[in-house]
Amino acid sequence: MNDLVLSWIPDYGLPVLFAALSLAAIGLPLPGTLLLLAVGSLVSQGELPLWPVVATATSAAVLGDQVGYVAGRWGGERLLGGIERHDRGGRLAQARALAERWGALGIFLSRWLIGPLGPWVNLSSGLASYSWARFLLWDVAGEVLWVALYVTAGKVFSDQVTVIADLSSSLAWALVGVLLAAFFAWRLARALRHGPA
Repeated sequence: MNDLVLSWIPDYGLPVLFAALSLAAIGLPLPGTLLLLAVGSLVSQGELPLWPVVATATSAAVLGDQVGYVAGRWGGERLLGGIERHDRGGRLAQARALAERWGALGIFLSRWLIGPLGPWVNLSSGLASYSWARFLLWDVAGEVLWVALYVTAGKVFSDQVTVIADLSSSLAWALVGVLLAAFFAWRLARALRHGPA
């Protein structure tokens, strides 16, 4: 499916870019970063115009992120009601407090640096009732940076797009692994200091 989407870009351009990036932001396994590199390469060859590419890609990614946030915020209310009834330890309140304290950084970094976590951050931000205005602000800031970085990289290194895409994907998953390991190490250290939470 990824090859099919990439093959449609030269023929159908911006509508395919918009659809693919929106669906990738929602969580479908589409190659968003590779797509941005490919359209950057097409921009360098004069096949696509730069500013419409940047505007289309950014708006598509932000739209997909908003769908995830809304699904968590309003679709998760029934789920939250069930959790609150059985939440004797106040974990839901802790999750909301954590989202309020660290949410902006998590949202911003998951747009461009640790992209595989993006759809989950969208959903959990909605579930935690993180402020929509702040979510939107950090979402737009991160997506603008992501689009600018990868379209520019595709434009500058037009003949090396696949190498950059492979490196970028490997780096993103390595960062996800490091973050998960750090989180579990922190939880373990906390449990050893204070006993089970």
